[in-house]
Amino acid sequence: MFKTIILSLVLTLSLIFPVQADSYQFRANHNLDGIGKFYMGREIAQVMGHQGAGWLERSPREKEEQPQKVIDGLNLKSSDVVADIGAGTGYFSFRIAPLVNKVYGVDIQPEMIEILTLLKAEKHILNVEPVLSTNTSPNLPPASIDLALMVDAYHEFDYPQEMMIGITQALKPNGRVALVEYKGENPFIAIKPLHKMTERQVIREMEAVGLVWEETKRDVSQQHLLIFTKSPAKS
Repeated sequence: MFKTIILSLVLTLSLIFPVQADSYQFRANHNLDGIGKFYMGREIAQVMGHQGAGWLERSPREKEEQPQKVIDGLNLKSSDVVADIGAGTGYFSFRIAPLVNKVYGVDIQPEMIEILTLLKAEKHILNVEPVLSTNTSPNLPPASIDLALMVDAYHEFDYPQEMMIGITQALKPNGRVALVEYKGENPFIAIKPLHKMTERQVIREMEAVGLVWEETKRDVSQQHLLIFTKSPAKS
């Protein structure tokens, strides 16, 4: 009798609070570079702290990551409003700013926002707006951006599903999402495994929030540039 009541209660709760196929899992035994939290089979990487700001501005980055190829591949328009999610020091924000109407430099770390703000003043760039996000929301107005760009950042989101839902809501009806990630398919790329992603995994996770894969540009040195569009059903 008691067992029947418990089973009935579990069934009722499952109807009220359905278990999502993409829910998070936690494991005690995990990669030291990860946080022990898994999403769609992928362990989430630890966030690179603001102490690593100098690495973002390193001189070899131009050769290693070919940022101009990334920017060229975005097919930006002068009227575009772009959100650089996980902007850090604004490495991409400031390079994109002269090409578009406005750039939101979004980051979760107040220290990075402070650095970005200081560099904005130093560079006299007026159309970059620093935005402090949370770990579940980019803190952007609904239907406010034409493009969300994430460069070597998405794999560190500790709430990737919630964050991507927030980003999708911030997209205009024909908005796009662009992710740049080191190629997880290539074991010879000297980046820690959790800081790389395969094309297949990126597409799977973006489709889970209603984004439609458009194309992958593979000529960006050691990285993928994946472009997604907002599904009409999510507009």
